[in-house]
Amino acid sequence: MKTVFTGLGVMAPNGTSAEAYWAATLEQRSGITELERFDASGYPARLAGQLRDFKAEQFLSSRLLPQTDRVTRLALIAADQALQDAGVDPKSFDDFDMSVIGSNATGGFEFTHREIQKLWTHGPERVSVYESFAWFNAANTGQISIRHGMRGPGSVLVAEQAGGLDAIAHARRVVRRGVPLSVTGGVESSYDPWGWVSHLATGRISTVPDPQRAYLPFDAAAGGYVPGEGGAYLILEDEQAAKQRGAARIYGELAGHASTFDPRPGSGRPPGLARAIRLALADARLEPGDIDVVFADAGGIPELDRAEAEAIADVFGPRGVPVSVPKALVGRLYAGGGPLDLVCALLSLRDAVIPATAHVRDVPADYRIDLVRGEHRSAPVRTALVLARGNGGYNSAMVVRR
Repeated sequence: MKTVFTGLGVMAPNGTSAEAYWAATLEQRSGITELERFDASGYPARLAGQLRDFKAEQFLSSRLLPQTDRVTRLALIAADQALQDAGVDPKSFDDFDMSVIGSNATGGFEFTHREIQKLWTHGPERVSVYESFAWFNAANTGQISIRHGMRGPGSVLVAEQAGGLDAIAHARRVVRRGVPLSVTGGVESSYDPWGWVSHLATGRISTVPDPQRAYLPFDAAAGGYVPGEGGAYLILEDEQAAKQRGAARIYGELAGHASTFDPRPGSGRPPGLARAIRLALADARLEPGDIDVVFADAGGIPELDRAEAEAIADVFGPRGVPVSVPKALVGRLYAGGGPLDLVCALLSLRDAVIPATAHVRDVPADYRIDLVRGEHRSAPVRTALVLARGNGGYNSAMVVRR
């Protein structure tokens, strides 16, 4: 059974639709700016990929706004876009024939911080009743399900940056078990003071003040990453069901996936990323030479970049496959990062172009990777590999093809 992508929805720092985001990626327009939603002048890092001038009330009803954190609003809008792009009218489906499988790593930080402040300053009677669920990682999945009457399997996966790809892979399992359609992907947003401190606590955030030099994946000058907000939701369907309902387009097939977990530090065992790549290729029944481009995880930290470069070179050979990092323009989006890279991969298949990696100048020769820089590369892209790694040892690899 083939599972295919028929709709794309994007809320990213440099574009609030799939086509707007793709155009910004090809034009090398960055969404990384100084934090605007609170005074960050006293913090060591102040840059983030942000959706500026986003007004949820333009898209969502006044009934929904008091119930939802910013991250859930982004999820709802991205899911709406994906359904519209796929030409799906949920009312034409049986309730149990639609599934929602999402990922979120940080939950509703802004909503919870605001309500906790009320608790401390005014007492429990002032705390919103919606605090009981609006903070929760599963709120996005629940609200999308309720909004569209989707009563099929619903899940949320939490694996930091790897979680978005893992959620989409789980949606494939659901479709293969007989549910015709799944809304799947992930988003993030946690830019209040409490959320920002949680980012800084990782010790991996870049403190460079120049937006063009702060996040330099695979560069000799790499010294941290920039967090980003937003992400993507996609419509995944059984191929035959999509054709029978008259789907307007099929962006590509989810051909293979695998997840692994790194061994504990000091064990002497290798990281699990190369194994995840090989298992994903095996799941797709492909050889390394069949892959036309790799969309890298790109940690932006020398030891993480080196480990990923070694995994890519180990599987594909030295400079054996073009590597692209479109997230250099938006930052690392945690659960939203993998789905957003997947949108890039699918549009690369459609348009036969590999996006250049912005701002990177000096890739160490011993990384042995063919990082696409400077100009975009025109190529007949038939098959793409998307990689994601989560803090703590998560690895996820996904193969899509035309």
